Amino acid sequence: MGWTDERVETLKKLWQDGLSASQIAKQLGGVTRNAVIGKVHRLGLSGRAAPSKPARPAFKAPRPQRAVAAPAAPRRILESAPMAAAPVS
Repeated sequence: MGWTDERVETLKKLWQDGLSASQIAKQLGGVTRNAVIGKVHRLGLSGRAAPSKPARPAFKAPRPQRAVAAPAAPRRILESAPMAAAPVS
C-alpha cells in the first residue's frame, strides 16, 4: 500500500503522539515497521512528544548482595628432590 496524503498525516500525528514505529505500522496496516521508520526519516520528523512506554512497568526485585569471598591462600610451590645421577656402567 502506498503513502497517500491521508496516511502521511496519520503517520505524523501518531509519531508526534509518541507511538513506536511498530505501533504505527499496525494502525496504518499494509506497511512494515521499517517502512514507517524510512518515511519518518524522509519527512524529517525527529521531535517526539514523549517516548513510547511499555503497557506495564517492569518490576525487578533487588538482587541479594554477593558474599565476599575470602582471599585465596597462596599457592605452595613444591620443591622436587634433586635428581640422582644415573649410575654409569
